[in-house]
Amino acid sequence: MQKKSLLAAVALIGVGVVFGVILMTSFGGNALQNVFASGNELGAKTAPVQVPEVVKALNNQFVVVSEAVKRSVVSISVTIKRERTRSPLPNDFFKFFGPDGGGGMEEIPEQPMEGEASGSGVMVTQDGYIVTNNHVVEQAKEGGITVTTVDQKEYKARLIGRDPLTDLAVLKIDGTFEPAHFAEKSSVRVGEWVVAIGNPLGLKSTVTAGIVSAMGRGIGIVGTNDQTLERNRYAVENFIQTDAAINPGNSGGGLFSLDGSLVGINTAIASRSGYNQGYGFAIPIDMVRSVVLDLMDDGKIQRGYIGVEITTVDETTAKAVGLKNVAGVHVNRVVRDGAAASAGIEVGDVILKVDGESVKTSNDLQNEIVLRRAGDKVNLTIWRNGAEIVKSVKLKSLEGNSFADAEVRAGEITTKPHDEPVSFKGLGFTASGLSQADKSQFDTKSGVIVSKVESRGVVARRGLRQGTLILKADGQNVTSPEQLNGILNSKKPGDGVLFVVKDKDGTKQAVTVEIPEDNS
Repeated sequence: MQKKSLLAAVALIGVGVVFGVILMTSFGGNALQNVFASGNELGAKTAPVQVPEVVKALNNQFVVVSEAVKRSVVSISVTIKRERTRSPLPNDFFKFFGPDGGGGMEEIPEQPMEGEASGSGVMVTQDGYIVTNNHVVEQAKEGGITVTTVDQKEYKARLIGRDPLTDLAVLKIDGTFEPAHFAEKSSVRVGEWVVAIGNPLGLKSTVTAGIVSAMGRGIGIVGTNDQTLERNRYAVENFIQTDAAINPGNSGGGLFSLDGSLVGINTAIASRSGYNQGYGFAIPIDMVRSVVLDLMDDGKIQRGYIGVEITTVDETTAKAVGLKNVAGVHVNRVVRDGAAASAGIEVGDVILKVDGESVKTSNDLQNEIVLRRAGDKVNLTIWRNGAEIVKSVKLKSLEGNSFADAEVRAGEITTKPHDEPVSFKGLGFTASGLSQADKSQFDTKSGVIVSKVESRGVVARRGLRQGTLILKADGQNVTSPEQLNGILNSKKPGDGVLFVVKDKDGTKQAVTVEIPEDNS
């Protein structure tokens, strides 16, 4: 009896399973048939727009370039040991996006501490030389730099050399690799497509795209001393600006053209948050090439210097020196015993060309000189006293140079017609005659002292300070306040005037001003 009951139960279960399968199959089939029969198919049958072949070709070019150049971009991990954390940069809108992510004041620990940092790099030789940013590796412990290639292999890297004044550094790993192809400087144009490749926010081999937004940007970020927040006057900036998205960790990564050529090394971003807000900046390829070759040679930079402090010519300066076009580089100061002083370049000169190549801005001049070494000769086309002259300058090394009075004083007049103070209300300053103490302190026989400067006046905005000695005005040696008054009264509103001034420390500088409507 029990055996019959068991067989009956098994039979009943089998019938139930079969019935269930038939029911589910019937229901599922009917349901799907009903869906398709009602026209509720998921998604449209065709794309709403056909992509033109030229667009497909452009899209495919991005794919091909990205795949090709990723093999030359590496990830860099750094173990850092530091006495203090990074302080904010003077202008916290522009930030490096390397190890610390840029910006932000952090507390100073009582004891040295170790930390981890990351960035990117680009392979530049087949045998393992890598270019990256100085600020990525400048705090690295000895033996604390690790490079990871795109195939996830790790290598211990040696630091070959650093150049803080261009924010570049060179590393070396052992092996055989695929280096990047270097573009030519002349091939990089504003408006062309570029791709940025690096390791932002810890995301390996990230590719972003944009265009070259501008060339020759200087943003005052390279050569900053974190302790004093002062920028080294010899720092070199001539950035490519791009709107390709770059973020912390992209430092040292590559900016590539659509043919896969390296056009720059990504370095900084314009941001108030420390993350991408639209624009990034890359060191141009010609500067990269020059610095990398120098560092690979012996780990040091043998850069040549003209020995001048410069600013880009603006409209006021152009008027003051008689230039028709607002272009060129104004010599504000000259290094004592420097290359420029030896070649006869003077405060107030305007540099128009380097070896026949026009320089429109101070960044242009810096970029031309950074490609040369100490001992090289350059021909500078100078604008002086309403005419062009050419000066041959043998570049010197930076070592031992300091800014001071380098101009040879000539034709100084020892007698003065009148020493009473004269106020130039329109320009906002008062000039007084020299006392014996002034002559001794400034080591001069002529000139006038700026005894008062209105804080919001014209000359104050152009950099003239109280206690400064005015040596020349409009190319003429200044002998007294009254004579200076005559020089300035001969000018019409809108004219420009160049003053050559001297500080108490002996440093000479050029200051240009525009004569206002009321110059009484």
